[in-house]
Amino acid sequence: MFVVDQLLIGFDQALRAINGVAAPSRPNPADRTADATLSESDRRHSGALMRVNQVGEVCAQALYQSQARFARSPELAEQFRQAAREEEDHLAWTGERIAALGTRASVLNPVWFAGSYLLGTAAARLGDAQSLGFVVETERQVEAHLHEHLQSLPPCDLKSRAIVEQMRQDEAAHGAAAQALGAAALPRFLQLAMRGMAKVMTTTAYYL
Repeated sequence: MFVVDQLLIGFDQALRAINGVAAPSRPNPADRTADATLSESDRRHSGALMRVNQVGEVCAQALYQSQARFARSPELAEQFRQAAREEEDHLAWTGERIAALGTRASVLNPVWFAGSYLLGTAAARLGDAQSLGFVVETERQVEAHLHEHLQSLPPCDLKSRAIVEQMRQDEAAHGAAAQALGAAALPRFLQLAMRGMAKVMTTTAYYL
């Protein structure tokens, strides 16, 4: 019965992540900034970038859920579950901004989630230190990607920029926390492979 319950919980979490359903624990940073009238091209560009960012959060939910499920240490499993809960803020914020910009979530969210869940499972199977190393490298790449978005977003789109900046700070903190827990450095080839996969995902999600 316990296994069935866990499967049902996991299925519910997956559906919620794929559909961008999340209950944020913090106010949306965009609420503190004034709205601006964007040109049609700026609105489309901001909407596409925020869709990419939401895909990243869908992937984060899958990664953390799978790593929590297969962690060897109960304490580390709880750490991953807590990180997933914190990432729900980002999922909610990006979803709200996507709606405000009049665009939509990625139609490939189920694919992104499934692929990321498999990656998280593989990382967890290598051991807790390697799993933490995977988090460190993932968050490092996500932080760099968010920095690029801050350079690319229209300067007048203060609401999107506020969300992305808070996300960038949070991702850096998650990476530092994983490092402090004893993360092992990933091989260079694996880091490069992760960057290549992330490039494919972000490029595709911009349009789809």
